Amino acid sequence: MKIRRSPHPWNLTPKQAVAVQRRLRDRVRLRPARLPRRIAGLDCAFLDDFVIAVGVVWDTTGKTVVETRAARAPLRFPYVPGLLSFREVPALLQVLRRLQTPVGGILCDGQGIAHPRRMGLATHLGLVVGLPTVGCAKSRLCGTHREPGQRRGSVASLMDEGERIGSVLRTRDGVKPLYVSPGHLVDHESSIDWVLACGAGYRLPEPTRLADRLVALYKREGRYRGGFQPSA
Repeated sequence: MKIRRSPHPWNLTPKQAVAVQRRLRDRVRLRPARLPRRIAGLDCAFLDDFVIAVGVVWDTTGKTVVETRAARAPLRFPYVPGLLSFREVPALLQVLRRLQTPVGGILCDGQGIAHPRRMGLATHLGLVVGLPTVGCAKSRLCGTHREPGQRRGSVASLMDEGERIGSVLRTRDGVKPLYVSPGHLVDHESSIDWVLACGAGYRLPEPTRLADRLVALYKREGRYRGGFQPSA
């Protein structure tokens, strides 16, 4: 997959990173987006001084895995709440460059605009690569909401300062909901549709669930062998 040039350098201080988020915020576009035939699910883990990233290309029509890729990148940014994308996106870009299968959208294990500066991982990545992106997180970063219904597909709006920043979505009957928010080039309703369409009976959408499993496997293998040797 061809990745265009990043709109900013990555060797930044936290203060500079916050300034980048505020500058990029005006470039975010939310709009309806059809479910792509193929979606990349992405996830990361940390091992020593490296970020391990995995991408799983999911065919939304056939409900099958088309391709998996893994990569690692040096960990160059400190842990600062609200600046996760500066730790993970460089490794995710490496994975996306390795994909041989064209994708029409990306699901991220993280936030989209459901972020204090509306610049979560999925939003930041979407702006860099120019593709529709959706954030699908297991926990809330900011905002308030009522409890959605208990049936699959039940939704409650996630609100912050009078603005809808995401959706609290029940993806299985009776299980904890997910926090779904548009990243870039997708709106709230499309984000919900994408996550539900990628369900395969689990709480997490299948592309990010599989990416999560693979990145955990590679992390364990890296510890066991004393080095990282991706098998995909």
